[in-house]
Amino acid sequence: MVLAACDMRLRTVTYRVTSPKVAAPVRLAVLADLHSCAYGRGQHTLLEAVAAQTPDAVLLVGDIVDDKLPEHRAWTVAAALAAEMPCCYVTGNHEWRSGQAERICREMEALGIAVLRGCAAVLDLRGQSIAVWGVDDPDSGDSERQLAQVGDEMDPTAFSLLLAHRPERIHRYLIYPFDLVISGHAHGGQWRIPGLLNGVLAPQQGLFPMYAGGRYGFRGTTFLVSRGLARENIPVPRIFDRPELMIVEILPEGADGQADISGP
Repeated sequence: MVLAACDMRLRTVTYRVTSPKVAAPVRLAVLADLHSCAYGRGQHTLLEAVAAQTPDAVLLVGDIVDDKLPEHRAWTVAAALAAEMPCCYVTGNHEWRSGQAERICREMEALGIAVLRGCAAVLDLRGQSIAVWGVDDPDSGDSERQLAQVGDEMDPTAFSLLLAHRPERIHRYLIYPFDLVISGHAHGGQWRIPGLLNGVLAPQQGLFPMYAGGRYGFRGTTFLVSRGLARENIPVPRIFDRPELMIVEILPEGADGQADISGP
């Protein structure tokens, strides 16, 4: 039981989202809250897990680079993924806490990664146009203006996905007609009791957070919160809360929209 509770091996979680706005399946890999953590030599454990899922694109949902751990492991992951497929990125609070967020955004762009700061990357994936919008973390001081700009510019007839690091702000995002919103930040609530308690503590949400990790449904919008990839640098150990790679399948309407969990 103790070994299971403290298991920090990477797992993969797949969520299926259906929409009448797509005619063929699209597969996305979501990485959140890497915090420059180690996943084997050359980050091979994480990179091989992503490759095994054959995604069409990768979404980097903030806190990829940490404010304390050395950056090189985060850049190893970002560079490897950007060399293989389209990638989109939004900042998290730890990039801003580092004081290096602007430089980090420039370096992501230099790798060919779309840095979303109140704008969209329209990805052509398997013949489907997916509009991936994004906003900076609130610690930027500009996220509200960016969100309003997104709302003014988005096309509600296209499949629209928002990347925003902070899940506790979901009701701000729901002002606009996104089909899918993806966040991180909560680290799965740190401690879980499977089947009883989804999370104990999350930043900005406090005890027993409402959006610790998983799938949440709202009228017209699916909300997914990644439990994130952080492990060795977190202040309290994760219990029954394994780090996760999230896979999102966007499927034509009528397909099965359930979730799968896999891993060793």
